[in-house]
Amino acid sequence: MELWDAYDVSFNKIEGITLVRGEESTFHDDIFHLVCDILVKHVDGTYLLMKRDPRKHYGGMWEATAGGSALKGETPVECARRELEEETGIIASELTEVGRMVDKNTHCIYFEYLYVTDWCKDNIRLQDGETIAYKWITGDELLAMKKDELVTHRIQQFVGDLCR
Repeated sequence: MELWDAYDVSFNKIEGITLVRGEESTFHDDIFHLVCDILVKHVDGTYLLMKRDPRKHYGGMWEATAGGSALKGETPVECARRELEEETGIIASELTEVGRMVDKNTHCIYFEYLYVTDWCKDNIRLQDGETIAYKWITGDELLAMKKDELVTHRIQQFVGDLCR
């Protein structure tokens, strides 16, 4: 069972409420949890894409970010570092926050990060049950990806804003 802290729309923690993954439909309209996304850019200018496991939502599509929900007690940066390492093997030092977005439909406050790295491109680790492949592509290639290739409109907007 995955537990999350509860927040209001202004990112204030709501004490005394613990949220449970999978029970989002029971959240009140004014309760949110944190989700972090990390776009990885190599110092050579290419971007890391991970292919989602076919058993997951959006299975078989490419994802331009690593990320996921913050666990109870985690800060956004701690969540971002953990998710990046779990999903890619990359250990991040400095993450740059590049945006925040509140989605009232999913009850999420999204923290968007960029990580610029000189990590060895062949040293990416896939996470069993999450990802099945990876590739590095240019910003132009990333922007040219079709909507049925790259996961979610929100991520496409995030990527578009950073690659222009």
